[in-house]
Amino acid sequence: MRSRLLWSLAGLLALLPVAALLMVAKLAQFNAMAEAADNMVMPPERVNAIAVREYQWQPEVTAVGSVAAVRGALLRTEAEGVVAEVAFAAGARVKAGELLLRLNDHLEQAQLNEAGAATELARLTYQRARALRNRGSLAQGDFDEAQSRYRQASARQRFIEAQIAQKVIRAPFAGQLGIRRISPGQFLEKGSPVVSLHTLDPVLVDFSLPQRRLAGLRAGLPVAVFADAWPGRTFNGEISAFDPELDLATRSVRVQASLANPDGALRPGMFVQLTLTQPEAEALLLVPLTAILHGPENDAVLVIEAGDGDTHVLRRQPVKLGRRLGDFVAVSEGLRAGQQLVSTGVFKLFPGMAVVIDNRLAPDFSLHPQPDNG
Repeated sequence: MRSRLLWSLAGLLALLPVAALLMVAKLAQFNAMAEAADNMVMPPERVNAIAVREYQWQPEVTAVGSVAAVRGALLRTEAEGVVAEVAFAAGARVKAGELLLRLNDHLEQAQLNEAGAATELARLTYQRARALRNRGSLAQGDFDEAQSRYRQASARQRFIEAQIAQKVIRAPFAGQLGIRRISPGQFLEKGSPVVSLHTLDPVLVDFSLPQRRLAGLRAGLPVAVFADAWPGRTFNGEISAFDPELDLATRSVRVQASLANPDGALRPGMFVQLTLTQPEAEALLLVPLTAILHGPENDAVLVIEAGDGDTHVLRRQPVKLGRRLGDFVAVSEGLRAGQQLVSTGVFKLFPGMAVVIDNRLAPDFSLHPQPDNG
């Protein structure tokens, strides 16, 4: 038993030099690999680059409003009677003074003939009385009575003519008619609706703005109007007037814009959205949204700085962001116009990394991007 233990111990002692040699060889191999890794240079990464862009931005205010006609009215009868003539077609365009409706006026015409005959007789009597008075053959009282009768007869004739005029409706201004609400032979009470009439070119848009927008509000400011009835179409106009006082409940001012509407696309009562462009321009520094590195402490971009030859080096630059415009975001602090920075794929890059600029696959950034429906 003792001899076996001695032989085992002797075998282990004989293997120790071999194990030591193997360990030394492995350590030398690992050191050589580490030295090679330290001396190995990674090839530069290809990146998309873009320059910080300076943009003159004009602030815009959005609001909602309603279309109103410059001139519009629901035409009604001034007198009662039976409809004798309808002289218009529904939806037609008419000129100012054009006949639209005539009520039966036979009775008034007969009364007018009677009044006309009475007026003529009174006129002749008055002329004879004046001649006699001039010769001194007529008392002043008789002359005054003849003159008064003539004036009364003339007044009655004009009164009946006014009654006949109330039996007729003419277009008070040029415009487009609406739906006809009466028919021939129908008896109409005084004030019965006949048809609506509106002038559609130009039109007005009424809307309200909060009091903080008063500083830049003035007549002539451009306005762009959009209606869901005409998707993709923009109606351009300008501010024409606004109230001098504010609404006490909402602290807002009522504003009115005037727009050309030659084809009548905008109709009174239509709901619209509008954009009001402020006159003061503001200089903004814009960078793509995809260039921003969002962090818990601050936002940053990777600025591309000059290196050796075509190779550049990345530097992390903290920035302060502002408003968003399309595919871009405004930077208020941290950058200057013209600086080159990485525009895409910033999440896989790091400061100090060597890069080369390759914009062959760079995306197109836009201030007014349109969704691709294809």
